[in-house]
Amino acid sequence: MGGAIRGLVKDTAVYGLSSIMGRVLNWMLLPVYVRVLPNTGDYGVVTELYAWTAILLVLLTYGMETGLFRFINKTDEREPLRVYGSILRSLAVTSALFFALVFIFLNPISSSLNYSAHPEFIAIMGTIIAVDAFCCLPFAFLRYQRRPVRFATLKLINIALSILLNIFFLVLCPLIEASYPKAIGWFYKPDYGVGYIFISNAITTLLTLVMLTPEIVAGLRARMNFPLLKRILKYSFPILILGIAGILNQSIDKMLFKFLFDDKEYAENQLGIYGACFKIAVIMVMFIQAFRYAYEPFVFAKNKNTDSRKAYSMAMKYFIIFATIIFLGVMFYIDIIKLLLKPNYYSGLSVVPIVMLGELFFGVYFNLSMWYKLTDNTRWGAYFSIFGCIMTVAIIIIFVPHYGFMACAWASFFSNLAMMLLSYFIGRRKYPVAYDLRSALFYAVVAAAFYAAAMLPDVSSLALRLTYRSILLILFLGLIYRREFHRL
Repeated sequence: MGGAIRGLVKDTAVYGLSSIMGRVLNWMLLPVYVRVLPNTGDYGVVTELYAWTAILLVLLTYGMETGLFRFINKTDEREPLRVYGSILRSLAVTSALFFALVFIFLNPISSSLNYSAHPEFIAIMGTIIAVDAFCCLPFAFLRYQRRPVRFATLKLINIALSILLNIFFLVLCPLIEASYPKAIGWFYKPDYGVGYIFISNAITTLLTLVMLTPEIVAGLRARMNFPLLKRILKYSFPILILGIAGILNQSIDKMLFKFLFDDKEYAENQLGIYGACFKIAVIMVMFIQAFRYAYEPFVFAKNKNTDSRKAYSMAMKYFIIFATIIFLGVMFYIDIIKLLLKPNYYSGLSVVPIVMLGELFFGVYFNLSMWYKLTDNTRWGAYFSIFGCIMTVAIIIIFVPHYGFMACAWASFFSNLAMMLLSYFIGRRKYPVAYDLRSALFYAVVAAAFYAAAMLPDVSSLALRLTYRSILLILFLGLIYRREFHRL
C-alpha cells in the first residue's frame, strides 16, 4: 500500500513539474502583462477569452480522457491501441469540424462577443482550441503508458517557447521598433498589444501538435472500432455534461462579468483586476491538475485490486495535507507574491483566500468523484455539476452588480463546497470508502488556527511579519511530518 501511494506521489510530482513550472513561469509573465498592457481592461480581454477557451476545450474533448482510462484498463480489452486510436479519430473529426465552423461564422461570433474590431482574435483562439482539444488525447495516452518524463518534457518545451515569444513580442519588439522601426515593421504593429499574447499561444500550440507526431501516428495506425467507440461515447457523455458544468463553475464569472454592467469599460477594468488576482490563487489549481494527471490512471488501474478503497482513502488524506500547505504558503507570503502586480491591481487581492479554498473544495470533490466513474454511474457527476453551475450563475447574477468581483469568488466557494458535500453523502451509499474524516477535520482546524494566528496580529514591519509567518509555517510542517510522513 505504501508503495502504491509513493508511486502516486512520485507521478504527481513529475506531472506537477510541467504544471508547476508552467504556472510559475506564467506568473513571471503576469508582471509583464500588467505593466506592458496599457490598462487593466486589456488584461480583461485576456481573462475573458481564455475563460471561453476553457469551456470550449471541455466541450470538444467530451469526456474522452476519462473514457480512455476507463476502457483501456478493462480486463476484456486486449488491444489498448484500438481504444486509443478509435477515440483519437473521433477527436480529429470533431476538432476539424469546430475549426471550420469558427471560420465560417467568424464575423457573427466576433460581433456577439464585442470583438468586431478584432475578429482575428476569435480566429486565433479557434485554432488554438481545435488543436489543443485534439492534442489532449495523445497526452492522456502518455499518462496511461506511465511516461511522465516525456509528458513533462513536451509541456515544458511548449511553456518555454510561449514565454520566449511573449517576451519577444511584448518587450523586445517595442525596444527594437523604437530604434530600428524598419527592421521589424514588416511583421510588428506597435499598437497590437494583447493580440501578440494570442499569437504566441497559437505558435506554441501548433509546435506541440508536431512534437506529438509519434503518439498521433501510433493511434491512427490502429484499426477503428465503431462498436467500441459507441460504448465509450455512452460512458463519456455524462462526463461531458459534468465537465461543462464544472468548468462553467470556474469560468462563467469571467464570461458573464462585463454583461452585468452598463459601463463596459468599467466592467472590463474590474475583470482585469479580478483575473490578475485570480491568477495568484492558481497555484491551488495547478496542484489539483498535477494530482489529477497521476490520480486518474492510478485509480482505474488500482480498481483491479482488492485493497483499492484503502488506497483512495489514503490518497484523499495526503491530498488534503498538501492542499492546506499550499494554502498557508501562498497566504503567508502574499506580501511578496503581490509584487507580481502593479498597485492598481491590489484591490482584488481579497479574493485570493476565497478562491483558493473554493479550489481546495473542488479538489476534494474530484477525489470523491471516483465512485461514480468506477461504478459507471457518471450521470451523478452531471447532476452534481449542473447543480453547482446553477448555484454559481444565480449568485453571480444576483450579487455581482452590487458587490463586483467579490461575489464571483464567493460563488465559486459555495458551489464547490455544495458539490463536495453532495458527492460525499451520496457516494457513501453508492460506493462507500472509509475516508479518514478525523484526520481531515484535524488538519482543516489546525490550518485555520495557523492562518488566523498569522493574519490577526498587526505587524507593521514586513521583515518581522514574514519571519513570524515563516516560523508558523515551519511549525505546521513539523506537525504534519511528526504525524504522517516519518512512517512512510
